[in-house]
Amino acid sequence: MDASQQLILLILGCTIALFLWGRWRHDVVALAALMACVLTGLTPAADAFVGFGHPAVITVAAVLILSQGLQTTGAVEALAQRALPKRGGLLSLAVLTLLGACLSAFMNNVGAMALLMPLALQLSAREGLPPGRVLMPLAFGTILGGMTTLIGTPPNLIVAGFRARQDLGSFGMFDFTPVGLSVALGGVIFVVCTARWLVPKRAQPDVGSFDTGTYLTEVHIDADSKADGKTLAEVEQLLEDNDAQIVGMVRNDFRVTAPQPRRVLRAGDILVIEAEPEGLGASLTRLGLKLEEAVAPSNQEKTDEDSADAEKAASADQDSAAAGAEPSQPVTDPAGEQNSEADKAKEQQKEKDSKPSFSDEITVQELAVQPSASILGRSASDIQLRTRFGINLLAISRQGHRSIRRLRWTDIQAGDVLLLQGSPEAISGFASEYGCVPLAPRSILIPDRRKALYAVSIMLGAIALAAFGILPAAVAFMAGVLGYMLTRVIPLRRIYEAVDWPIIVLLAALMPLAAAMADTGAADLLAQTLLQHFAQGNAIIALTLMLIVTMTLSDFMNNAATAAVMCPIALSVASQLGVNPDSFLMAVAIGASCAFLTPIGHQNNTLILGPGGFRFGDYWRLGLPLEILVVLISIPMLLWAWPL
Repeated sequence: MDASQQLILLILGCTIALFLWGRWRHDVVALAALMACVLTGLTPAADAFVGFGHPAVITVAAVLILSQGLQTTGAVEALAQRALPKRGGLLSLAVLTLLGACLSAFMNNVGAMALLMPLALQLSAREGLPPGRVLMPLAFGTILGGMTTLIGTPPNLIVAGFRARQDLGSFGMFDFTPVGLSVALGGVIFVVCTARWLVPKRAQPDVGSFDTGTYLTEVHIDADSKADGKTLAEVEQLLEDNDAQIVGMVRNDFRVTAPQPRRVLRAGDILVIEAEPEGLGASLTRLGLKLEEAVAPSNQEKTDEDSADAEKAASADQDSAAAGAEPSQPVTDPAGEQNSEADKAKEQQKEKDSKPSFSDEITVQELAVQPSASILGRSASDIQLRTRFGINLLAISRQGHRSIRRLRWTDIQAGDVLLLQGSPEAISGFASEYGCVPLAPRSILIPDRRKALYAVSIMLGAIALAAFGILPAAVAFMAGVLGYMLTRVIPLRRIYEAVDWPIIVLLAALMPLAAAMADTGAADLLAQTLLQHFAQGNAIIALTLMLIVTMTLSDFMNNAATAAVMCPIALSVASQLGVNPDSFLMAVAIGASCAFLTPIGHQNNTLILGPGGFRFGDYWRLGLPLEILVVLISIPMLLWAWPL
């Protein structure tokens, strides 16, 4: 092992460790790895950014835009509404999961999951099923469907790119179908038939909604509240009947995380309550409490919200003004009091005139935060949720974590479920802008049939151009994007918002890293170690190991990163065995697409974490048997479709 091999393996090991740690986003880690390769001389500076022009990267960006068009025009939702049976729980689940798999074959699978999630929740409510037993099969089905075509998932495009780099030509649109379709069909049948027993039950069948876990919310004590004058112990005893508990309180702008049970509550106090969604309303009614964020904000609070960053740094809160607390200094000048009242009236009129012009209908809706949402790491105060959108953040549901901060200052994380209050238009606009998915039935505008027809026609045209070899995939799908622009399927100002830029940066940054592994001989070295110590020269054992190792890595790190790391090793193993490299590349494609053991292996797994009420360890119960089934189906199909 020479110095360059040691260096690239060290960089690779650190990269994988950082991926698994999850402290930094995947694209940040990949960019750091690229810079390390350039600074150490493993990658020429002139070639550092060639990955951004790689056909696989261009195709991923184009497919994301085309998928967005299918979503926003209502084309996919119209198809889903017509395809789903009106009765029959198992049949409806099977059709929904199969539909998700089919959609994922030709559009971004996260987009397919986001579109079908509300339908899944409606199905669970209609059939009296725990939502998780509908959501997990759907999530796994959309993941399985992506492996059936070239554009179904980024790992397939990466594998095709590496094949082209070896002067073997790129894989075609449906070269992945024989193996991918067999695995997808077997997997969909398995998850639909076994979800009843293998998916943990996290909600009662007679509950009309779904189990998002407990909500953490703030409630305000008014002067006429039953809690005024009672001790914390007395209030907690009343809350126990509704499965709620007090986890903190705020008095005079100070947060008390472990208040004494003998502390007497008074008007103006704010209680931090942890409650089940079904018991939250009953708790408020019984004690005459009000949700703190539902209280109309005062002018002082609006000023504070406009300077959220400064307020956050100072760690202070002005909620007592919104709660109706008395001013600290008495007003004694009558003239000053009259002027103050006049000023207040002017301010109220100004506030009324500047309020967002949405409808008078006010609803309460739950939104799930997607892994790619732009609100991640930001709080309601940071984005001025109340002043910009006219929306109140009533509660946050987050599995396994209690925020020790005020609700409005709590940073939003992937998988959170937000309980929002506002007009349907305002909530819909917020969800669209910040990447959240509504979990309750949505108020949807009438789809634009003309644009939906354009979107479907352009997508089918791009697929046909790539499938028949008339144009390379990257050119065909980018031509589709141009068609979207010309027909205004997506507004020009929002066309690039559909691109998941962290994924693009991740793919582009890892291309030179993978090339450095091959150029330095590090991939050959790893392949030789795998063959000598584990496979012992047996091609079938080596193929099985390649699939299992790739699948395991994909459970804990990004699937595109897994494919980029494993492709050079797969090519080297095939070269040393003197067998068909396509068999090993296909094994990498299948393995990188099968992340079923954890909520962090794939974005769709993360998306259902909150709405399904899942815990980290819930996924393997269905995921592990499914991954074993994938291996049992894949190896014979690989040997048949891509003989060694």
